[in-house]
This record gives sequence, C-alpha cells and structure tokens, in this order.
Amino acid sequence: MSVTDTALPETAEAAEAVQGAEAAQATGAAQAAEATGAVRRSPFRRPAPGVLAAGAWLALVALAALLVPLLPGFDPLHGDFAHPSAAPGPGHWLGTDAAGRDVLQRTVAGARASFAVAGLTIAVGLLGGGTLGLAAGWFRGPVDKVIGFATDLLMSVPSLILVMITVALRGPGLTVIGTLIGLFTVPHFTRMVRAVVLSLSERGFVQAARMIGTAPLRILRREVVPHVAPAALTFAFTATTVAIVAEGSLSFLGFGLRPPEPSWGGIIAEGRTTLGSAPWISLAPAAVLCLTVLALNYLGEQLRSKGGRG
Repeated sequence: MSVTDTALPETAEAAEAVQGAEAAQATGAAQAAEATGAVRRSPFRRPAPGVLAAGAWLALVALAALLVPLLPGFDPLHGDFAHPSAAPGPGHWLGTDAAGRDVLQRTVAGARASFAVAGLTIAVGLLGGGTLGLAAGWFRGPVDKVIGFATDLLMSVPSLILVMITVALRGPGLTVIGTLIGLFTVPHFTRMVRAVVLSLSERGFVQAARMIGTAPLRILRREVVPHVAPAALTFAFTATTVAIVAEGSLSFLGFGLRPPEPSWGGIIAEGRTTLGSAPWISLAPAAVLCLTVLALNYLGEQLRSKGGRG
C-alpha cells in the first residue's frame, strides 16, 4: 500500500470534520440570529389576551369614573319615585334602588370613591414605606433595627378595627379612610423595598459607584431607586386591591361614606334587604367590584411573574 493510499482516508476524514464544523457553526449562527431576532421582537410582542382584557376593563371603569359624571343629567342622588326598585331596562340600564336612584349612575360614582381611596392609599404606602425601606436597606445597623421594630409594631395592630374606631371618632370621609388604609400598607412596602435594596447593595454597579466616591444619596437616586421602582409598581397592584376591598368592606359595615353618598360597599349594603325582590341593586356593584379586583390581581401577578423571569 502506497503512502498516497494511506493518506486518502485521513484526508477524507479531515474534510468530513471540516464540513461538520462548518455545519455546526452555521446552525449556531442561525440559532443566535433567531434568538437575537426574538430579543429584538420581544418589546413589541402582543400582550396576552388576559392582559388585554384586564387592562381594557380597568381602563373602562377608570374612564367611566372620570368622564361619566361630567355628562349632563348625571345625578346619582336623584330619585325617580315613580319607578322604585325598577328592573333593568331602557332608561335605567341596571335598574333603580328602593329610592328610585339609578343603580348604574351610583355604581359609576362608587368607582370614583373606590379609586380615590386606592390612590391615596398607594401614595401614603409608597412615600412612607418606600422611604423607610430605602433607609433600612441602605444604612442597616441601628436604622434598620428601629424601622424594623416600628413596622413589626404597626403590623401587630388589628388594622380594620382601628380604622373603624378612628372613623367612628372623626367621622367618615375618603381622606380619613384612604390615609388610614395607606398607613397600614406602609410596613409591607417597607419590607419589600428593604429586601430589594439589600440585594442591590451587593451588586457590582453599586459597589463601583461606592468605590469611586459617589455620594450615598446620589447612588440611591441614580442606581438603586430605578431598580426598586418595578418591584414597587408590582406591589402597588396588590395594595390597590387591598384598598378597594377594604373601602368596600368598611362601607358595607357602615363605616364608609355617609349615605346617600355612593360607594360600592354602601350600595351593596343598601340592597341586601331586597335581594329576593330586587337583586340587581346589590349584584351590579358587586359584579363590578369583583371584576375590578380580579383584573388588578391578574395584572399584578403577570408583572410579578415577568419580573421573576427577568
């Protein structure tokens, strides 16, 4: 056997190896290109149907609460005494209550009350809890211990009972109710923000900012707060749900807005004595309340799951 005959198989094997390497390289390049395209397309990916439905419902309720009261003829306190407890139909699409007041108009007005309480709750919780959480997670030591003790103390107080006592002493009102509910969300915001700050403080970009002598407040403002904001926004959905349910519960128990001022819980309470003969009085606001809470919970869960994957 000649040297040429011996070299031919080796040359063939080398050629096959080169072709295999080129094929693998081409496959890897195609996969990388596909992944890059997916990454580039991801910000413009169409939201899931559930997210669209939940967002559309919340937008509808919010727009109705903001715009419908501006329409002429809107008066949730006006009673049509000729049609008390009228069934849903033309003129009164969700019927009327025992005093002849339009249930649809009162439900829309109740949405304003619920969103006002929720907005005030989020403002108090974010400002108070966010500030305390940043301080506890950044400075640690005695500051963290004092803030931790204060949050534990506040969380040990029976919140609903204290709110009812305060409302009974000072009188009902959206400002009082929203502020009190917000006060009891402060410990939860504080713990959430503190946990995120503790995690961020060990990250490389924060350590680098410290090493070059950047002022602590500047690091918090430029490096920490932007990374805390998404988690705080996600938690705000949960707090909004809690505020709406708490306001409805207080109104149902008679510690919310004074009748005849409408709120979802108050309307439900007004119709509980006529559930057998006129169930729409309670069912309409109850359905809107349940769907709103469901939409908020769903969107919050979606944000939380995406944040966990990211």
